[in-house]
Amino acid sequence: MDRPHVEKISRALADETRLRIFEAISATKHMNCGEIVSMRGVTPATVSHHLKILSEAGLIACHREGQFVYSQAVPEAIEAYTRALIKIAGGKKSARSR
Repeated sequence: MDRPHVEKISRALADETRLRIFEAISATKHMNCGEIVSMRGVTPATVSHHLKILSEAGLIACHREGQFVYSQAVPEAIEAYTRALIKIAGGKKSARSR
């Protein structure tokens, strides 16, 4: 994973609402926009904006089933992101894990 992609994912996950949405999507097989909107404090426009950013970062994939658009997490993206962060950190384990 190249550095610009690492930065894009980092920015996507840095927002509290996006992180909450990503966590909710990751905890299920898939979620539609209405299910995400039902989360407290999230409007349809906000959900749409955040889903677009998560999708552009490659963290979620969206697909249509009838009239609904479902979002699902892309676990490979987080795995690649984690490997990239380890590489940036020099591949060393933290002092806490020793």
